[in-house]
Amino acid sequence: MKNSIIAEKSFQLALKGVQFYQQELLKNKDFVTERQFLRSVTSVGANIREAHNAQSKLDFISKLHIAQKECAETQYWLELMLAFKRISAVQFEYLNKECEEVFRILRSIILTTKRNLNLNS
Repeated sequence: MKNSIIAEKSFQLALKGVQFYQQELLKNKDFVTERQFLRSVTSVGANIREAHNAQSKLDFISKLHIAQKECAETQYWLELMLAFKRISAVQFEYLNKECEEVFRILRSIILTTKRNLNLNS
């Protein structure tokens, strides 16, 4: 999984998220939305890495679900930062697009794995 597309995309998402956070700290005072964003954006890849070491296919699915939830949470913090004018629309679109791509890949992996295990939903 380390060389997988989702592992690479989530790692790149975390790098971009950390870079964004560091740039914002140079311009603005630290704010709760930025800290929460940093926590969730880095958690996506960490959970994908954990999935690589899952004890079973069900554990694998569970870890990827957590990564997917963290991705959705990251988007929530981006939306709040945009609403509070803590980020520009361009920054929002760029980071949100990256999150959406990771989210869609995760959803696809989860559904395919469930299908292969004959699990519903």
